[in-house]
Amino acid sequence: MITSKSFSLRNILAALLIAALLSFASCKPQPTKNAEPFKVVHPEWVASATIYEVNIRQFTPEGTFTAFQQHLPRLKELGVDILWLMPIHPIGEVNRKGTMGSYYSIKDYKGVNPEFGTLDDFKALVNEAQKLGMKVIIDWVANHTSHDNSLVTEHPEWFTKDSAGNFVSPFDWTDVLDLDYSNEGLRDYMIGALKYWVEEANIDGYRCDVASMVPTEFWNRARMELDAIKPVFMLAEAEEPVLQEFAFDADYGWEFHHIINEIAKGKKTVLDIDHYLLKDIGRYPKNTVRMHFTSNHDENSWNGTEFERMGKGAKTFAALTFVIPGMPLLYNGQEVAFNRRLEFFEKDLIDWKSNVEFTSFYQTLTKLKKGNTTLLAGLNGADLFRVKTSNDVNVFAFTRENETDKIFAVFNLSPLAQSIDITGETFEGEYTDIFSGKKVIFEKGAVVELKPWGFYIYEK
Repeated sequence: MITSKSFSLRNILAALLIAALLSFASCKPQPTKNAEPFKVVHPEWVASATIYEVNIRQFTPEGTFTAFQQHLPRLKELGVDILWLMPIHPIGEVNRKGTMGSYYSIKDYKGVNPEFGTLDDFKALVNEAQKLGMKVIIDWVANHTSHDNSLVTEHPEWFTKDSAGNFVSPFDWTDVLDLDYSNEGLRDYMIGALKYWVEEANIDGYRCDVASMVPTEFWNRARMELDAIKPVFMLAEAEEPVLQEFAFDADYGWEFHHIINEIAKGKKTVLDIDHYLLKDIGRYPKNTVRMHFTSNHDENSWNGTEFERMGKGAKTFAALTFVIPGMPLLYNGQEVAFNRRLEFFEKDLIDWKSNVEFTSFYQTLTKLKKGNTTLLAGLNGADLFRVKTSNDVNVFAFTRENETDKIFAVFNLSPLAQSIDITGETFEGEYTDIFSGKKVIFEKGAVVELKPWGFYIYEK
């Protein structure tokens, strides 16, 4: 949530909230008769978590669970809490894209990709990660299957057909076939498969691919049945508030991601962030969680690395994703400033050459995320209070404060050096610079000097 004396928009905000709530109520999907809706309750470990996305194929030369397992101590030291593994299932061979195919062309929902190892290898990985205090979620592709998934021949009625009775591929995803969730049998099967991995391998939840393309009432039932086994974390690849109310703990901050990409290009400014945050209050209740990022597997492979898209602002925007309301994501390789697009359908190894600067940078941010209660995701986090400066077009300054902790952050989101006057009183006090460890005292009328794309994060 964002509040600020500098906006003078309380009446407008109230109107936006009312309009959003009315719209939300009018378009809310109704659950199935045999599944009463419930409100999502986040597992307690979600609030301070950082997610880390794992591309098993590209992570090590071997591309296996066992080889990746050797990296767990390093990732624990990095400070990540939730390991999100891209799909671990066998990949379809019919109409396969490239040599190795897409992870998201699922041939067997209860199988393990033999390129990665065995079921026992996967269980060992999950067990070791959990022993180190990390959680493991896997990518789940509920919307479509490969052409050679056994369901195609065993249950052709579970698939979407065109007017001529032919199977249909969503969009231009020619290596997969679309599933039709009007079939109750499909829903039963898919929920059984989701439960299988929680029961058999003790995973901690799912990242759900194109979640908004699958009915909300299905996800609602799935969440209830999974939570009956153990509290799980569910991340939706979507930006739909209704999904969080009925099924998911978090979704994607896609709009924010696009805004910061455009700021990096000089096409948008801090004013667009202000507008986005105000709008987001009306769309999302405070108990919901938005996942923020500068890269992920889609962005890296198809749109470019964070350095391609954001240039010298890449580090600045990465820091910003850790201190605004929500949950931050790291894509494998970001912690060593890996700067190359990974092939999606081929073997293409990440270069793990050490970059101490970036590793230390992310360690500092994950430590801050865990240790400062104002940054907790959801209901327990502190509101974001905008601090007015002499250049609010290019400088994004704010505080987040509760009874025990406080954050004061100042970001220059432009390629020009800035000398800014800070007004108001909310920022005053003694802080510690989280990166240098130096003590800093801010008094009324303070002036802050910022290098191009420069930023400071202070805590007390």
